[in-house]
Amino acid sequence: MLSNLLIQNYALIESLELSPNGGLNIITGETGAGKSILLGAIGLLRGNRADTKVLWDPSKKCIIEGQFDISGYFIQTLFEEEEIDYDTTCIIRREISPSGKSRAFVNDTPVNLETLRRVGSELMDVHSQHDSVLLGSQEYQLQIVDTYAQNTAILDRYKEHFREFRKKQEAYDRLQAEAKEIRKEFDYNSFLLDELSKGRFQANEQTELERELTTLENAEEIKQRLVAAVGYLNNPEQSILGWMQSVVGNLGAISTYGTEYAQLRDRVQSCLIELKDVVAELESEGESVELDDEKIAVVQERLSLLYNLQKKHNVTTIADLLQIQASLEQKVAKVLNLDEDLAAAQTAAHQAWEQLEYTARELSDSRKVVLSEIDDLVTGLLADLGIPNGRLVVDHQLGKPGSQGIDTVSFLFSANKGMQPRQLREVASGGEFSRLMLAVKYILANKRSLPTIIFDEIDTGISGEIAIKVGNMMLDMAHGHQLIAITHLHQIAAKGNAHYFVYKDHSADRTVSRIRQLSTEERVQEIAQMIGGAKPSKAIVDNARELLSQNMTERTNYKLDL
Repeated sequence: MLSNLLIQNYALIESLELSPNGGLNIITGETGAGKSILLGAIGLLRGNRADTKVLWDPSKKCIIEGQFDISGYFIQTLFEEEEIDYDTTCIIRREISPSGKSRAFVNDTPVNLETLRRVGSELMDVHSQHDSVLLGSQEYQLQIVDTYAQNTAILDRYKEHFREFRKKQEAYDRLQAEAKEIRKEFDYNSFLLDELSKGRFQANEQTELERELTTLENAEEIKQRLVAAVGYLNNPEQSILGWMQSVVGNLGAISTYGTEYAQLRDRVQSCLIELKDVVAELESEGESVELDDEKIAVVQERLSLLYNLQKKHNVTTIADLLQIQASLEQKVAKVLNLDEDLAAAQTAAHQAWEQLEYTARELSDSRKVVLSEIDDLVTGLLADLGIPNGRLVVDHQLGKPGSQGIDTVSFLFSANKGMQPRQLREVASGGEFSRLMLAVKYILANKRSLPTIIFDEIDTGISGEIAIKVGNMMLDMAHGHQLIAITHLHQIAAKGNAHYFVYKDHSADRTVSRIRQLSTEERVQEIAQMIGGAKPSKAIVDNARELLSQNMTERTNYKLDL
């Protein structure tokens, strides 16, 4: 529950502190005194956006701080998820600087607005007469059903399964799209790869083939010239070898006459030996050279294949072709593996779908169980709230899994006998919306572990006996929750455990809004003025005193009989 509220430098509030009671807290005051300002400050604690225009003194920062006793409310997991220190006393603080910068803290831990909203929504539920329009929204109607059915855990599980299915299905769809694009080029890439693979090219093959073709195409000339060269070197009648042999002989004859002759002989002898090796090699080369037209054709065909592929792929070397072949192999292999990848992705998506379907049915069953209860309870309360022939029917339809499940609910309403219930937003008046919302809030009160409920003039448009019943409903709700009600009805004001009065103070140079808790006698006077105006008669004051006294007894043991 909200144990203390501090507001500084906000709108018409210079400084204000409020320590509400644990039961039903009533707030009254004249129009424009600052009741809505009080709610605006509380809204900041729940994550509403800030504006520097709200600063009472533009040169100073605004501070809104709420202290909550959350012992007995099982929300520790929320603090753990948001990495906030948990304590049974939770302090939420909002600061707005003159520059417009807004900061939020939970237990002195800086938090963003999303986290603040999440924490704030678990601590306070604020409802005004303008919020009744929410009741016409099917999304809000489904939230009501889930809150009444206490579906928080199963709904969270469904949402997780829905996100998981979306993730797996999107991965499968994305892979299918990729596969479609890849397969468009698969046949062509396979053809190119087949051409290159059949070639079985080796790294140095092109150089060797080109050299071999040159030899084969000039074989006749090569052979003739090799034979001629051998003839010049080693002709039996007259040859270079013969002449050199004679030179060696002549030098050998005079080698004893001087070392220089011996050295010359040895040098010529070495040349002779080398020349004999050359002759042997020339003869061998001459014998190896073949005049082979068929082999020429084979080499030409091989080179032609190579040149054509190089031209096709716009490259000039076998190394480039081999690199292209490796790239094509990867592309083709990826397509060949696609079937396995697609099958795995499809299986994962299907399993996620089955899990989602199971949880969706479980959630749907939990919702369907409570629909008739909601019908009966709200219809019964409508009679107490002055709509004796009012009837609420929660229509239920099944559809495809969405972010909130497979269910669509519609609140159908009729206010009069013999009228077929129709969509609530089409037939309900503003007053009927307000009473329906109050009935809904009442039946949900004990279904949710919510410390504080705040009503802002939700009683607009009612009076008399209906106002008393609304007050009794609030009193009953206050047995399990802290209730703060801003009201203009004396019947409801008299029900409160504590009564606070909001007023404007004009004593200084600048008007400020203030709030104070009324004593018993002050409550009598305030209720009397709510009944009879600014100057109530003694009879009205006595009536107010009696009304307050009666309600003190009722507050002890009142329980609305549904």
